[in-house]
Amino acid sequence: MTTESTGASYASAGVDIEAGDRAVELMKEWVKKARRPEVLGGIGGFAGLFDASALKRYERPLLASATDGVGTKVDLARKLGVYDTIGHDLVGMVVDDIVVCGAEPLFMTDYICVGKVHPERVAAIVKGIAEGCVLAGCALVGGETAEHPGLLGEDDFDVAGAGTGVVEADQVLGADRIRKGDAVIAMASSGLHSNGYSLVRHVLLDRAGMALEQHVDELGRTLGEELLEPTRIYSLDCLALIRTAETHAFSHVTGGGLANNLARVVPDGLHAVVDRSTWTPPPVFDLVGRAGRVERLELEKTLNMGVGMIAVVPQESVEAALTLLADRGVDSWVAGEITDRGDRTTGAELVGDHAA
Repeated sequence: MTTESTGASYASAGVDIEAGDRAVELMKEWVKKARRPEVLGGIGGFAGLFDASALKRYERPLLASATDGVGTKVDLARKLGVYDTIGHDLVGMVVDDIVVCGAEPLFMTDYICVGKVHPERVAAIVKGIAEGCVLAGCALVGGETAEHPGLLGEDDFDVAGAGTGVVEADQVLGADRIRKGDAVIAMASSGLHSNGYSLVRHVLLDRAGMALEQHVDELGRTLGEELLEPTRIYSLDCLALIRTAETHAFSHVTGGGLANNLARVVPDGLHAVVDRSTWTPPPVFDLVGRAGRVERLELEKTLNMGVGMIAVVPQESVEAALTLLADRGVDSWVAGEITDRGDRTTGAELVGDHAA
């Protein structure tokens, strides 16, 4: 008796190289849109090239870097079959960390991990990343798409990215610039952004049994449309603010909530007091709280509650800052101030109740 044997191959193990090549071809047009003059070459090489001679105009250039992902929000994109917005979230999570120190984001790279390469889906994800880079003023210089059969289901995917920016050494923003009496300016978020989705999914989908396709009157759209609302990208707004008005610090409100993230830039001896009555969180935050009977403090340490970025400025810069942000279409307001810490153990706190 004879047995016919067939040699194993990469394809038989579940990796489709041709599909990967097709995905690269589809994404090229979008990557071209996310360029800066300093970028050399195109995608397809082993590394992205950025002409660092452009940094000669700096006296002492400091490079700032950040990396992040989108978390479990990608599961909602998969369930809804919407792949071209999740890239905005990725870019926002990275570049808005970079700009906090006053750095201009220069370029990003991405990493997309999939169970099976569906070229159109991968290209749609890259399209969103490229569009996000355009909104951030940075370039997408390269990335990697990895196929992991056996570890991920055929429709599963995850995304991550890393970015690099530059700031003049004597213009770095942060805690050392903050002074007593400074104003805390809040910039509105576009919604949940990309944090707290493990709680949101558990509350709305698992406990409340809501459907992503369900129209929710208080949201004015379907639940899925609300939950996939892209993260607002503030980098160009923050850079414009630095150029227009004296600015002491920024705080990107992500995982951990407003108070915890703001505390990261408040120096020892000082304290940030933020008044909840200065704004009304968008309806989605109340929906999560009610559906899961989530206590307010739990919501506030998990979600952004309607504030995606904070600027700390001297009082004499408040009017110019608010005018600049309004002109750029960013809803902003004075939400608090910097005071003495006294016997407080934390660097920031929320007081009062939200406006009705």
